Amino acid sequence: MTETEQLLATARQVATDEARALEALADSFDDRFADAVRLILAAKGRVIVSGIGKSGHIGRKIAATLASTGTPAHFVHPAEASHGDLGMLSKGDVVLAISNSGEAPELADLLLFTRRFEIPLIGLSSRPGSTLMTQADVHLQIPAMGEACGYGIVPSISTTLTLAMGDALAIAIMKHRDFRPENFRDFHPGGKLGARLSKVRDLMHEGSALPLVQDATPMSDALIEISQKGFGVVGVNDANDALVGIVTDGDLRRHMEGLLDHTAADVMTKAPTTIAPDALAEEAVAIMNARKITCLFVVDPENGPQALGLLHIHDCLRAGLG
Repeated sequence: MTETEQLLATARQVATDEARALEALADSFDDRFADAVRLILAAKGRVIVSGIGKSGHIGRKIAATLASTGTPAHFVHPAEASHGDLGMLSKGDVVLAISNSGEAPELADLLLFTRRFEIPLIGLSSRPGSTLMTQADVHLQIPAMGEACGYGIVPSISTTLTLAMGDALAIAIMKHRDFRPENFRDFHPGGKLGARLSKVRDLMHEGSALPLVQDATPMSDALIEISQKGFGVVGVNDANDALVGIVTDGDLRRHMEGLLDHTAADVMTKAPTTIAPDALAEEAVAIMNARKITCLFVVDPENGPQALGLLHIHDCLRAGLG
């Protein structure tokens, strides 16, 4: 076997071992998981996640996932907890303590504090008879399946299972609370994910920036509106200010002969494609790409046919969509 073949064989073995462990975890969920979810849902305060070493690294991610999905949570380092950070815990909180062995000595003061002040404790470990699990109010047990290195010394399978358990908790709680993408964006406005969750109303132009004319407007004036507003289009309203059409570059070319003798109603494309203000901007991009257009007027069908805004493809591209 060549060196490359050996490296690939090891990679496949690690992935296979961890996949097998995840299947075992999926089969192991029982009432204790539901008890942990209910305990967190009932908490009036925050979820305090703690762990040392690799468990601590995973714990930080679990706390971040909980916080970004609507469950107030933060990570407390167990060593720092013994030197004053126990003051960050209070009644109404619930503690999620993580230790694969269940015997991490750094957790001792934290566990004692939760027992003394009757703060609910969820233990996450692979050993049901460990100190952590015997003191915990609710036990989340991951399967003890060794580690992918084959020597039981490199946290790999255990950390994968711990991470999956944390994700399962966060998503179960999220779904129970009917936490939706628009709620997620409130906690995650930045980056590519934040852009994907932007709503049309977050990016649209409105008010005096809208290119709009009445249907009886002469095309000479409509052309001025198109030029001044800079979107390359103009919306056309009827006498009730309902959006009934749009004049685009294509409409102008089709009516080039005698263009200035026409009104906006003569030239416009009727019943233009629109989008609701609460739709995701990503959906607007998909519509523009599919129809090969560069902008959409924003109309809320529940509140009438008036144009509320205009979304241009360039606004979406600047936001990181496209």
